[in-house]
Amino acid sequence: MPLASIPSPSEGVWHLGFIPIRAYALCFIVGIAFGVWLSQRRWRARGGEEGAITDIAVPGVVFGLIGARLYHVITDWQLYFGPRAIKEPYQALFIWEGGMSIWGAVALGGVGVWLACRRRGLSVSAVADAVAPGIAFGQAIARWGNWFNQELYGSPTTLPWGLEIDQAHGGQPGVLYHPTFLYESLWNVALGFALIYAGRRFTLRHGRLFALYVAGYTLGRFWIEGLRIDPVGGVDHAVMFLDLRINQWTSIVLLAGALVYFWVTRHKDTEEIVVPASPEQADAEEDAHRTPRGS
Repeated sequence: MPLASIPSPSEGVWHLGFIPIRAYALCFIVGIAFGVWLSQRRWRARGGEEGAITDIAVPGVVFGLIGARLYHVITDWQLYFGPRAIKEPYQALFIWEGGMSIWGAVALGGVGVWLACRRRGLSVSAVADAVAPGIAFGQAIARWGNWFNQELYGSPTTLPWGLEIDQAHGGQPGVLYHPTFLYESLWNVALGFALIYAGRRFTLRHGRLFALYVAGYTLGRFWIEGLRIDPVGGVDHAVMFLDLRINQWTSIVLLAGALVYFWVTRHKDTEEIVVPASPEQADAEEDAHRTPRGS
């Protein structure tokens, strides 16, 4: 065993009386709270309404959590269903055991944000640019939940920052593993600061900063994903296609899409954060707010 290594926590659940406090969930909550706080500050700096991001975040988080779990279950279905299943089907609902995908969170969470923005008459692209760094920092915090759960670690390594994994979570005695949770957390922190700098330096609008977030995250996720192995007994349950994990293919597709969007919108410099109402909407709002005259 090398002289230096990263130990894994001996437990990830504490009990407050009969109430379990799970580190995995706590990391997610702290990550979400920090992301919302930073996004609200950035939105106010652009002249946005106080509390708007908080209101938008509620449906975004709810939809995002559902999407994160759905993507995990769909892409890793063999963990819960089929002859090689190592968990019971009903355990697909146990989100505290791990298995929350950022792809599903952003996709379905984006639907929740779009619905909220449409209801409030806000520009979705302006909101996306405001929240991009917050998402990156929030992910950096949430990734530490994987450390507590001893999951999603990488292949064996002899590096001094190798991660210790106990046998109950698939580790082998005397073997250290790449701490992919730490790699992704550090990558996301660097990405968050890079987005803040780019937004200030180049005044990016129309969702271009969010496109940079997608490009930056997928670039890092591709190589980090290549290091990962399944955390259960060394058996790889990941969905593979042409020797790449499905998450790596997702990274390639999203990276290409983000770069294309960034290029196509390169000439758009100004943007209103509030979507102008159509004549029909304006007439409807005027009728709704018109005070009837007394007789």
